[in-house]
Amino acid sequence: MAARKTTTRCKDAVPEPAKCSVCEGTGEVSRTVRVGRKRRAVGEQAGLCLNCLGSGQAVTD
Repeated sequence: MAARKTTTRCKDAVPEPAKCSVCEGTGEVSRTVRVGRKRRAVGEQAGLCLNCLGSGQAVTD
C-alpha cells in the first residue's frame, strides 16, 4: 500500500479577516452626484463606508 500524503499546517497562521460586503474591502463607497433641476448625473463622489467605518473588514455582531 502506498504511503499517505500529509500536509503540514502552520499553527501560527492567522486567518484572513472577512471583507466588508458593501465596500468589498476597500473602505470607500461611491455615490452619484446629481445637479440641476432635472437632476442629471455629473460624476461620483467617494466617501467612507459606514458599514465597516473604513476598515474594510466585516463587522461581526
